[in-house]
Amino acid sequence: MKEWEREAERERLSAGKGTVENGVLIIDKPEGITSFDVVYRLRRLTGQRKIGHTGTLDPMATGVLPLLLGKAARAESLLPETWKEYEAGFRLGEETDTEDSSGKLLSRCEKAVSREELEEALESFRGDILQVPPMYSALKRDGKKLYELARQGIVVEREPRPVTVYELELLEYGEAGREGRLRIRCSAGTYVRTLCADLGKTLGVGGVMTSLRRTAACGFSEKEALTLEEASALQKEGLLSGRILPVEYLFREFFSLRVTEAQAKRFCNGGELDLHRTTLSGKQLTGEERFRVLGPGGFLGLGKVDLGAGSLKVLKLF
Repeated sequence: MKEWEREAERERLSAGKGTVENGVLIIDKPEGITSFDVVYRLRRLTGQRKIGHTGTLDPMATGVLPLLLGKAARAESLLPETWKEYEAGFRLGEETDTEDSSGKLLSRCEKAVSREELEEALESFRGDILQVPPMYSALKRDGKKLYELARQGIVVEREPRPVTVYELELLEYGEAGREGRLRIRCSAGTYVRTLCADLGKTLGVGGVMTSLRRTAACGFSEKEALTLEEASALQKEGLLSGRILPVEYLFREFFSLRVTEAQAKRFCNGGELDLHRTTLSGKQLTGEERFRVLGPGGFLGLGKVDLGAGSLKVLKLF
């Protein structure tokens, strides 16, 4: 897709309208409450019972939390893998059972760490790396979440998982207190507190995360986010619906496919579309592609290519 086509697509998306009932609302989660607490408050605020989110933030974390209202909640399992960005505070010289400053202190080391040593250690955490998920996480083992086992004093073996750190920048560091702040752009599934803990281990002193703010997720930034107070004020004025983004925004990574009115009707009824009767005819396809399907009236849903059948099948309707 050429740049001017991308720009036209962005303008078209920007012209879309969401409603309080259906769409995506970007909330700036405050510290001290869970992601579910945010969902609960928005249910009461909007009257919409069906609300999901695109990725849990721990109580101590703040920042971008995209909420999926109404039909948008169907998208949760279909979201494309996109990077996330965080700013994290850290402190060297300590280790805790949770890998952050809220946990039980396990050890302390007074060894000094210079900025140069820290910068050098950071290099090994850029790119593709392996992480052992922390015990205090929502991953499950035999049907139980790891943090539930951890609270019982049970520690189980966890396999290292591959993640990608696209960008890792030291924003500030004070050698006297051995405290600093990092900016991390990473793949989904990356544990920032584990990164801080592993960084401390590499330096031979231990480390913990002291704060966490998610500045971007699912293609949305903190500039687009509303605080809970702002959302409440807008709802009282009847203006919150103007901040609800269309479901289609979640799939901006996918190319769009425009279909005729007859094809749109067939697609919405669950029917397959003949690839040769669409603009995909003659295109080099792998069979892995997913498309945003657009009818004369707008976004219909997602379609997936079936090369064997020579068709575009319904992946999900919205």
